[in-house]
Amino acid sequence: TIAAVSRQDPETSTSDIWLHDLGRGTNTRFTSANMMSPVWSPDGSRIGMRSTTADGALYTKPVRGSSPAELLHKDERRQRPMDWSRDGKYIVKGATDPKTREDIWVIPMSGDRKPFPYLTSEFNEDYARISPDGKWLVYQSDESKRTEVYVQSFPTPGNKVQISTDGGRYPVWSRDGRELYFIAPDGKMMAVAVKMAGKFEAG
Repeated sequence: TIAAVSRQDPETSTSDIWLHDLGRGTNTRFTSANMMSPVWSPDGSRIGMRSTTADGALYTKPVRGSSPAELLHKDERRQRPMDWSRDGKYIVKGATDPKTREDIWVIPMSGDRKPFPYLTSEFNEDYARISPDGKWLVYQSDESKRTEVYVQSFPTPGNKVQISTDGGRYPVWSRDGRELYFIAPDGKMMAVAVKMAGKFEAG
């Protein structure tokens, strides 16, 4: 099992992506061009990432071989990839806008790959993750004046369900999609059982 992590060089303050082999305990540099925020493609063959340079562009790069990173999208706003759908059809990214603050956008991985907005309200929406079946999106938002975890349908928002009740951040799905995990304000990891057959339900 290999984890992709962002590491900052303490001498140069530049960040790059390294691959950490969890079994062997070894580390291999993956990029050397100021990259961070890695997300895996569903088949594990590529990694999406963002440049830390002024343009903040998004790239994808094959995990094996020596092929260079390929440009995915440029945006004048600060942006970063957050997740890649299991079917490979979408990458969800975060983007910062002076008027709407932290927003969630979707990049189709076919056709012209033109991003479209998912949530661009006056609130901060961040840390989005696509459900294993590709039909739901979990994210955190401060729309209630406190950061909570929510789920909506995907790729078109709707049928919103609040998951956390006393604050929550950094949500992720279990591999089988039957649970959601997030961090409570006191630092505890929380788990919520969910059902996604037709109507979304949280335990």
